[in-house]
Amino acid sequence: MKKEVRLHRKILRFLKKIGCPRWLHGFGPKTYELKHHLFALVIMEAYQLSLRRVEKMLLMFGILVPTYSALCKSRKRIPTVIWQKLVLLTSGLQHENAAIDMTGFSRTNPSFHYLRVVKGNVKNYAKTSLLYDIDSHKVLALHPGNPRHEMKDAKKLISKCNVKFLLADKAYDAEWLHEYCFGRKIKTIIPKKNNVHKGFYRRRQMENYSEERYHQRSNIESGFSAIKRKYGGAVLGKSLKVINSEISCKAIAHNLRLLQL
Repeated sequence: MKKEVRLHRKILRFLKKIGCPRWLHGFGPKTYELKHHLFALVIMEAYQLSLRRVEKMLLMFGILVPTYSALCKSRKRIPTVIWQKLVLLTSGLQHENAAIDMTGFSRTNPSFHYLRVVKGNVKNYAKTSLLYDIDSHKVLALHPGNPRHEMKDAKKLISKCNVKFLLADKAYDAEWLHEYCFGRKIKTIIPKKNNVHKGFYRRRQMENYSEERYHQRSNIESGFSAIKRKYGGAVLGKSLKVINSEISCKAIAHNLRLLQL
C-alpha cells in the first residue's frame, strides 16, 4: 500500500493549498475529517470499487475510513467548488495548449445479455465537457451535466484557468467565443464552419490558425480513452452532484498518476 500512502499525502498537501475545512460538517461528532472522505472516494474510483469494498479494503490495511453509508452521503455534501479546485490544482500551474471537447459516461454498466433482452432501452448518458492540457495530458476543468450542446459549457471551463492556445473542433466556432478568448488573450485554433465568414474576432483569430497545431487536438480523445479504460466509463450516481463527484475523482486520480511529487 505504498502507493496509497503516497496518494494520501498528496491529497493532504492539496487540501492545505486550497484551504479546505478540516471537517465536512460544522456540527455532529468530529470522528472523520474531510481528507478521510476524499481519500476513500478517490481510491474507490481509481480501483473501481463499491462503497462497501473500499471501506473493507482500507480497514484491512489499517487506514482510517468512514463507513460506506457515510461515504455515500458525503458524495452529495462535498461542495462542487472543492472538486473543481482539486482538479485544477492537480493539473499544475502553467498551461499553454488546451483542448476542449465533450464526452459521455454511461449512467449504467449493463451486460450484453441485459441489452439483448431490453433491446437497448437503457438510461441516458451523463454528458461531460472537459478542458484538457494536450502537453501534460492532464484534466484542467470539467463540467458534468445533462446532454446538451457543448458550447453552453465552454465559457465556464475557460474561465477557470489561463491558457495560451485553445484547440477545438468546428462545433465551437462561434463569434462570441472568439471574442471572449480574445479578451482573455487566448488564441483560438478552431476551423471555420462551412459557409461562415462573418465576424471581426473570428477573422482576427484566424490569422493565428495553424493546421499543424490543430491536429494536436486529437490528444483529448486519447485522454478520454485513458480515463475510461483505467477508471471506468460508467457512473453509478443518480443525481448530478453525485455524478460530478464520481467523474471528478476519476480526473483527480488521472492527474495524480501523472504528477511527480
